[in-house]
Amino acid sequence: MTFSTWRTQWFGNVRTDILSGLVVALALIPEAIAFSIIAGVDPKVGLYASFMIATITAFFGGRPGMISAATAATAVLMGTLVREHGLDYLLAATILAGVIQMIAGLLNLGHVMRFVSKSVMTGFVNALAIMIFMAQWPELDPSKVPPITYALVAGGLAIIYLLPRVFRTIPSPLVAIVVLSAITIGLGLGDVHTVSDMGALPDELPSFLIPNVPFNLQTLQIILPYSVAVAVVGLLESLMTQNIVDEMTDTISDRRQECYGQGIANFATGFVGGMAGCAMIGQSVINVTSGGRQRLSTLVAGVSLLIFCVVLGEWVGRIPMPALVAIMIMVSIGTFSWASLGQLRTMPLSSNIVMLATVGFVVATHNLAIGVLVGVLLSGIFFAGKIAKMTDMTSRLNEEHRLRTYYIKGQIFFATVEEFNRAFDFREKLDRVVIDLTHAHIWDISSVAALDRAVGKFRMQGTDVKVVGMNQATETIIDRLSNGGKAVVDH
Repeated sequence: MTFSTWRTQWFGNVRTDILSGLVVALALIPEAIAFSIIAGVDPKVGLYASFMIATITAFFGGRPGMISAATAATAVLMGTLVREHGLDYLLAATILAGVIQMIAGLLNLGHVMRFVSKSVMTGFVNALAIMIFMAQWPELDPSKVPPITYALVAGGLAIIYLLPRVFRTIPSPLVAIVVLSAITIGLGLGDVHTVSDMGALPDELPSFLIPNVPFNLQTLQIILPYSVAVAVVGLLESLMTQNIVDEMTDTISDRRQECYGQGIANFATGFVGGMAGCAMIGQSVINVTSGGRQRLSTLVAGVSLLIFCVVLGEWVGRIPMPALVAIMIMVSIGTFSWASLGQLRTMPLSSNIVMLATVGFVVATHNLAIGVLVGVLLSGIFFAGKIAKMTDMTSRLNEEHRLRTYYIKGQIFFATVEEFNRAFDFREKLDRVVIDLTHAHIWDISSVAALDRAVGKFRMQGTDVKVVGMNQATETIIDRLSNGGKAVVDH
């Protein structure tokens, strides 16, 4: 990275980055507390984690302006470990997850994102938007909140959407927080839920600690499955969020560096009493839509979060939840791909199935990894089916020479092997057979085995067989995987 690039990534948008970072920090507090509850730990575990992860990824992450912190995606994986073994094992698992993510960066595994189709990305975004909105329901449940809550949420949304039309100097979500806080405090609306109702904020700085677990193989066996799951889910959400922010900002970021950044952040977080986390699409969208583009916004979010909790905890605790609910509703509305609804009538059926399946599985399981895995699997199946339909196999008989030539066109792989086998008539009495692969490509061991089978059956009947027209890649894979070895290649 050149000095000019480094300076731009830190100081190219100072005022807006600072203001957007403040908005993100306030929005992080209730979510970090909620995620701590999901994981079964004290709220300060999630808050310390959010501070550390945001601060460290500001320096080492691959995507300027993206927000990483404690998340629901990783928190849901930790509950069982905490219940069965305690907090120290969670911290050890967090450290190991960081190491695994750094290894993923070393192996450049971020490039697997190339296999995630646009339909899966759209489904991922829509599912997250739905989940963000659903997460606000406890603060909108009429049996749990006073009626004034709805008026405050509506007022907050009005400020968020209408203020930018006349005033853009300060991000409208920050104005909404200040105005709604002033209203609830000034009017003495004590029955309105506030941030302090979510849980106690920490009143001291995090300190260095080493998890109190035995350093032996048994501990490794306990934490490894959780660490692998957290590392995979964390990287998956981070890299997909990275793609989304790239599209929103029309920029390109470094996936490999993002793996390193997430790994370093989680590794360090485990030593200050925080749980593992990853990129957050909701807070990242808040940051980008509020004008945050550079690394400074992420750093401000992390540092401000700690200051708000430790120094200004009493005041921050009085922020009304309707203000934060309004912001998250704005995020869910902005995150959802509304265009995808209109495209359901114009997009191919397979693309719609992939998108809807991704949304359905993510929302049903609350597990992003499962939804994305289903989407990628379906994308692969539909793609294989589409390529298989492009395969054509014909033949021509030369009666004078008792010769039949089989012309194979297209991609020969596991999905087309059955059709490939049916193309040959082994009962026909011939002297010679030519299998022409000029316009074909052999891809895998299934197709090599099918070619072996065809050549072998013809030769068993005394028919001379020649395979012609192989490109270099096809010849190489046949030479490597064919049971007949050179017998097929050296025609």
